[in-house]
Amino acid sequence: MQRRHFLEGSLGGSLAANAMAQAPERESAERESMSGGTGGVSYDLEVAIERKQPGKPHKGKVLAAIQPHCDDIPLFAGGTVLKLIDEGYEGILITMSNDSMAGEGASIGEIVLKNENDTKEVARRLGLKEALFLNYPNHNMDAWPLIEIRARLVFLFRAYKVDTVLVYDPSALYERNPDHYATARAVESACWMARSEWDYPEHFKVGLTPHGPQEKYYFARGPQLVNRVVDISDYMDGKVHANLANVTQGPAGNNGARFRRRLADQGKKLPLLGDSDDAANRAYTRQFALDRDRIRGLKYGLAYAEVFHYIPPDDEPAEEYARRHAVPL
Repeated sequence: MQRRHFLEGSLGGSLAANAMAQAPERESAERESMSGGTGGVSYDLEVAIERKQPGKPHKGKVLAAIQPHCDDIPLFAGGTVLKLIDEGYEGILITMSNDSMAGEGASIGEIVLKNENDTKEVARRLGLKEALFLNYPNHNMDAWPLIEIRARLVFLFRAYKVDTVLVYDPSALYERNPDHYATARAVESACWMARSEWDYPEHFKVGLTPHGPQEKYYFARGPQLVNRVVDISDYMDGKVHANLANVTQGPAGNNGARFRRRLADQGKKLPLLGDSDDAANRAYTRQFALDRDRIRGLKYGLAYAEVFHYIPPDDEPAEEYARRHAVPL
């Protein structure tokens, strides 16, 4: 089954879900109680709403948007990537698999090439300076040694001096895709290991230095502990535009135009889809493929939102205390 067909088939349930009541808009966040585990353990999380910041507060920082497949980042974190780039980040897109098992084409080789070209265009539309491909076997990444994947990521984190990653949540529940959890676990360990002077010291012989991401935006398809909601309302048009680049396998692509033509063959018309293929594709993507962003936003009084388990930079308690309370000599 193609990824786009699965997602289309599940849209009905998504659209039928009742939108949750709007929460009062607040800069610091709300408390959310979530139960997990067989013992009914309660986790109280502060859910922070991250909004667009003026100027370029992140100038000089580098992010890595990391995905097993070409549609993951644009679907789950495309708005946040656009926001962070707008706020001064530079960024790269790392695609882990060869994307050989999803999409339309006459052969596996053709599908791989088409997905690679789509991914390069996604990176361009998201404002990322480079698209890198690690080409692990699609749907079989869990058979590959984690230590080998991690070693390559450590090298890239040091070479590009990556400060922040966006990737699947290594602790998400009910994730059935092996490429997703293999990628997430490799990234999780590579982040801290890249900062160690004892791991892969041969890197330092060619001029690299210990450097690894300390800030993480973890997203998930299923249940996860959410503590960061990113307001992407100002970036939704850009997110739609990026997803439209995934023509080969994404749930957006040309599906709106196909749907409009199918209705026309039945003697019907959906005003939402407009009178051109481009208008149909954009409307279909926003209304159906990305409707989760609207539903998630409603809960927090936002037009559109992406949600994450956010890991802030590691701060030593003494350093954090000094930053807050130190006074001049």
